[in-house]
Amino acid sequence: MPRDSMNSNGKAPSAIASTQSLTAFVKSICDIMRRSNCASALQYVPELTWILFLRILDAQEARASEAAEAVGKRFAPALRAPYRWQDWAAPNGARRKALEAAKIGDFFAFINKELLPYLHGLDVLTDGRPNPSATPKQRVIGRIMTAVERTRVDSETNLRDILDRVDQISIDHIDGQHFFTLSQVYEDLLLKMGEKNSDGGRFFTPREVIRAMGRTLDPRPGDTIYDPCCGTGGFLAQAYEHIASGLGDAATSTDLADLKTKTFYGREKENLVFPIALANLVLHGIDQPNLWHGNTLTGAATYEQLFDGAPAAFDVILTNPPFGGKEGKDAQKNYSFETGSTQVLFVQQVLRDLADGGRCGIVLDEGLLFRTIFRT
Repeated sequence: MPRDSMNSNGKAPSAIASTQSLTAFVKSICDIMRRSNCASALQYVPELTWILFLRILDAQEARASEAAEAVGKRFAPALRAPYRWQDWAAPNGARRKALEAAKIGDFFAFINKELLPYLHGLDVLTDGRPNPSATPKQRVIGRIMTAVERTRVDSETNLRDILDRVDQISIDHIDGQHFFTLSQVYEDLLLKMGEKNSDGGRFFTPREVIRAMGRTLDPRPGDTIYDPCCGTGGFLAQAYEHIASGLGDAATSTDLADLKTKTFYGREKENLVFPIALANLVLHGIDQPNLWHGNTLTGAATYEQLFDGAPAAFDVILTNPPFGGKEGKDAQKNYSFETGSTQVLFVQQVLRDLADGGRCGIVLDEGLLFRTIFRT
């Protein structure tokens, strides 16, 4: 039985059979973080992002390795030992056991001084140059981890407890209807941030809306698909699943390569959400999510390397612009109709980005649809 099908006691974990049970399980992990120097969602959401990401990435690569071995092919993992989850984080990992047998502080030293620098180096070398030997998937992994300078958890005992619990999340034991996605978890976590007068609640769209819009626009192989304010990447992830399921067993290696690297594009402004979007899309199977980090409306970029080679216009646009926002003159001057209304500016941006003959699904509020005066 594959390692991901077993928990730390050598038994298959029970299925997480609903969104509610998954949310409750993740909440129990957050409770440990809250007592270990991650008191607010603004602190534990980024910490949980990278830990969950490395766990599910390892499980997916273990599955891919077994599939390749079954047909006599070689599989090249994105991470090398001892930096895979199975090495340092899993309860029975060789490096984990060695670190537990070492002196107090060595576990933190490994993560902060070895693991994280290695992961950062997948994107950018220590001299600031892009890593020329990294694959597109490795570059994305490096970018996801760049914002993580050190673990926030302040107790090695609590850290091991967190790792043990996260290790129990198995992609083989979450039923198909509630397949694990990072966006599913963060819907609840980001809403809690919003309840505390933060903006976290505005970064996602309900999955039912995403699925309905995706089915209606029916993206096909060969389409370029774009979200100018992608949040946690829900629209792009759903579009990938829609196209991949339509291809089925008839998909060629070229079809899959194009789907994973040349199909999905997005932009996201928020520092907190950008790495979550990257992680979510990679775990869906999109090896190269072409995401641009910065303010779409002003054009000011924070990180744009992953967007190199993006087309000037897109065949399919799926998006839910933020409601109620106000933009300054630096954004307004870029559009024919100058207004502070974020929604109106995004409508103009979408019309600019849509290719001839393209199609768009966009969520708009009643105020925008029925107001007659937009200028503010």
